[in-house]
Amino acid sequence: MPKKSLLARNNDLANTQHQLEILSNGIFKDELPTFANKIKESNQFPLRPKKLEILQINLGYMCNQVCAHCHVDAGPDRKEIMTIETMNQCLDVIKKTEAHTLDLTGGAPEMNPNFRWFVEEASKAGIKDFIVRSNLTIIRANKKYYDLPEFFKKHNVHVVSSMPHWTRGKTDKQRGDGVFDKSIKALQMLNEVGYGVEGTNLKLDLVYNPSGAFLPGDQQGLENDFKKALKEDFNIDFNSLFAITNLPISRFLDYLIASENYEDYMYALVEAYNPMAVENVMCTNTISVSWDGWLYDCDFNQMLNLKVNAKVKHISEYNEEILQNRNIIINQHCYGCTAGAGSSCQGVVA
Repeated sequence: MPKKSLLARNNDLANTQHQLEILSNGIFKDELPTFANKIKESNQFPLRPKKLEILQINLGYMCNQVCAHCHVDAGPDRKEIMTIETMNQCLDVIKKTEAHTLDLTGGAPEMNPNFRWFVEEASKAGIKDFIVRSNLTIIRANKKYYDLPEFFKKHNVHVVSSMPHWTRGKTDKQRGDGVFDKSIKALQMLNEVGYGVEGTNLKLDLVYNPSGAFLPGDQQGLENDFKKALKEDFNIDFNSLFAITNLPISRFLDYLIASENYEDYMYALVEAYNPMAVENVMCTNTISVSWDGWLYDCDFNQMLNLKVNAKVKHISEYNEEILQNRNIIINQHCYGCTAGAGSSCQGVVA
């Protein structure tokens, strides 16, 4: 299995352990109920997996952006990249699993030097829905990425792209100066090859994350607003918009603490808890694979180094039968996926 340096591993462990301590032992005016006790009230504990539908693979934390809300802590200085060896182990699993969706994420997954090779090899495995989570600006970051829309089209990739807002000010505030204009150009390039256009099978979906310490609004209402504004101002079309709640981990947790919003945000998540959302949280139908091949219930647990509670913990020893019989690991951050209409990488769940 791939190994990181002892120093790097110690730094990662120290950071994730610190975040877990904050989540578990934060000081609140009133006692915050544990997520475990909350789902016990509705007889949903322990949380167990359903049939595996989605294999989500993180190709690396390297990214051309440094977004304020990023739960992966991605950026240009991150060197963690999935190797060919681990990719081949993933391909072996893709060929055997009955999961119908392959979801490639990062960082910017396109920055992995073997990204195109992996897409080409994985597309031969019969996956019905092949998702690439693109930050859009990567398409305009360098000439070597300009043909990504055509590459995506060739392999019938379902493109899911982050888009904080339909205005320049709010988008650049969350993701950096110039991001909005590059994102708009990338969306227009995707439209030009047929993505998001009625009558084609090329799916282009957008992802909305709130820019502050609040929950997202109604997903359908947000989608309508995005579609109206982007069409009128830039003649851009897309299929659907996913509204995703920011979970209190990584950079967003740092922001909540620094802005003194952590306590209020956690109370807001608990008050918005919806037991109906628990039924369809993404950890019940998804396995998340880190850049170095470790297995997690979701990519949020991946950032907290909470590996699956099973005898097999690495892609090299993957066993779907064993994984299906595990209990899903939960903590206080899970309130983020069960607040309001719920939240997952595919949008609302209830």
